[in-house]
Amino acid sequence: MPAVRFLLLLPAILFPAACADLFKDDFSRFPAGKLSAPVGELNPAIQEYHYLPHRGVPLWPWANPIVHNDSWVVSDEDGKPYLEQHLVNSEAGRWSPLFITGDPEWFDYSVEVRVRPLSFAGKAGLVFRYHTNRHHFAFFLTQGNTAKLAVQLPIETRFRVAEWHDLVAARFDYTTDRYYLMRVENRGPRIIAFIDGQKIVEAESTETLKGKAGVTADVPARFMDFRVEAPDETARQIQRRIETREKELEGLRTSNPRPKLWRRFRTPGFGAGRNVRFGDLDGDGQPEMLIAQNIPRVRGDAFSHISCLTAVSLEGRVLWQKGKPDPRNGLLTNDNPFQIHDLDGDGRKEVILVQDFRIKVLEGATGRLLRSAPMPPMRADLKERPYERNSGDSIAFLDLNGRGRRSHILIKDRYQNFWIFDRELKLLWQGEGQLGHYPFPFDIDGDGRDEFAIGYALWSPDGRQIWSRDRDYRDHADGIVVGNFTDDPKAPPRVYATGSDEGFLLFDLAGRNLKHVRIGHAQSPSIAKYRADVPGLQMMVSNFWRNPGIITLFDADGNILAQEEPVHHASPLLPVNWRGDGVEFAMLSANTREGGLIDGHLRRVVMFPDDGHPDLAYDARDLTGDARDEIVVWNTDEVWIYTQDPPFKGARIYAPLRSPDCNESNYRATVSLPAWRHGPSEAGRVPAQPSPRPGSEGRRQPGS
Repeated sequence: MPAVRFLLLLPAILFPAACADLFKDDFSRFPAGKLSAPVGELNPAIQEYHYLPHRGVPLWPWANPIVHNDSWVVSDEDGKPYLEQHLVNSEAGRWSPLFITGDPEWFDYSVEVRVRPLSFAGKAGLVFRYHTNRHHFAFFLTQGNTAKLAVQLPIETRFRVAEWHDLVAARFDYTTDRYYLMRVENRGPRIIAFIDGQKIVEAESTETLKGKAGVTADVPARFMDFRVEAPDETARQIQRRIETREKELEGLRTSNPRPKLWRRFRTPGFGAGRNVRFGDLDGDGQPEMLIAQNIPRVRGDAFSHISCLTAVSLEGRVLWQKGKPDPRNGLLTNDNPFQIHDLDGDGRKEVILVQDFRIKVLEGATGRLLRSAPMPPMRADLKERPYERNSGDSIAFLDLNGRGRRSHILIKDRYQNFWIFDRELKLLWQGEGQLGHYPFPFDIDGDGRDEFAIGYALWSPDGRQIWSRDRDYRDHADGIVVGNFTDDPKAPPRVYATGSDEGFLLFDLAGRNLKHVRIGHAQSPSIAKYRADVPGLQMMVSNFWRNPGIITLFDADGNILAQEEPVHHASPLLPVNWRGDGVEFAMLSANTREGGLIDGHLRRVVMFPDDGHPDLAYDARDLTGDARDEIVVWNTDEVWIYTQDPPFKGARIYAPLRSPDCNESNYRATVSLPAWRHGPSEAGRVPAQPSPRPGSEGRRQPGS
């Protein structure tokens, strides 16, 4: 039997005599080799908006918090198993590889592990009181002669420099030829650190008094015999805390509708990951799925080409298919330039895409080509110029003439250039900048025409750049949104950005920075009514690169309301109108253990049944007509759709106004504006008009 012992979520602490092993592992449960093989060979960005249960080897009850970094190897030394961090971290000042276990309620515990550093060039040791991968304590060896206690704080003051505060350090000469038993004992704010039974350093800090535990290293290092223990009474207290939390969660889950399977169908050979659009392609009043497969070209995730398009009903009936399907081409780690939209306003949807270096308009019902035009040439001064013409990255639709219809097409490349076309595919004008991933249109001055934010810049409908802060920030805007999300109807709209490694940014309409909070690599923003007790709407943000899984909730003024690490990957964090009562949830994934819907306190309040459903990708939208959202989950083989188990009862139901389906993207900021309508019990009466958010009067949808 492998020597692993995990007593549900218990911790261990200090000096008292009666202590129990609460977690004990010698790593023999893992197979020899990389713990991330074979997924580690894929583009690490796959987990930005897809869920994978693991990257090759199941890790639970351990976790690799820096999920895109394939640091960890298991083997044995003289027949004794070890865990090894095998990489040299060239960005040690920004982040560190981690391997953690335990529960957030662990407190007053002792943790120990045998450590053999294989290099003097960086740190290797323990982590404890772990809140997130940007907020925890560490006791480590470094430089061949130092033992140090330090704490990492969650908000950076310098760009791409982790906010580490040293607590205490001591001279300790070590070699790379043997293992050292490193131990930390916690009691309240007090921390005592030992090596081979000798007290080395001692400190006090109230910066988080509880949390998980694990190991860390920036250079190759081996770990054996990890152990956590606590006094018996402390262990009982922790268990009571965990039971209280789980009972509260169960009460919340019981009070919410449970997911009930509504439909399911297979997508044999033509399925894909989060490379799907929804829209009424055949005019029957019901949405269909348009699934794209793609073949990456040149390198990484910058030059994918659509290889197959399949239109399928939500009963699984294929309407049409263009291209050769192949399940190998189902995943992607970028946007793809295709959308569903009624471009000419005739009441019938078209498919607009870039394929084979041409802009194409297809008939939605049949896939028949209606018209096409060549993409613009690539600029001669670009450093990366594999083609003479651009291949496209994403598409958005704008209303630039004030006619009440999004008949202008914005097509961008990955990060630098965009072009504006009319509905006949004539190029009108173009722009450039540090574009980030996706634009956000908004009629700022009320003239019926869209201005739009893209990157850290604001553009007018006629092609004038109103302002730009592109040169002031060193990482691109992963998501951007414009609006008045306060409860004050007279408040002006503001520009909100998730700036990748720049964190969260807030601008006024003149481009002045109102707030800048470096929370890590911020992306996937969604704005909705997540908290009934907080004025206005709230913005939920997910982190990925170098600090994945951290979720931060902001109020409309950019103040942090909550921050946790419920997962170790990113998520689109789509708002879900699950109850119809005016407060929404956000979705992590459909996984039965790590997924679910979270509320504005970042608690998992809805979980999915363990019924064999796929959990690679998801979408949320009203499909049954009662205004509440169904949840569509899928992988490359099948699609399942969940609805709520009880029908809605009541005279008034929440029916939020969402970002338009024609402007879909893996990176867009999703906005859900409050609106209500009469519930099913009012059938036969004229539906009430939705109540738009302040600043959105006269607008049917956000971002229109």
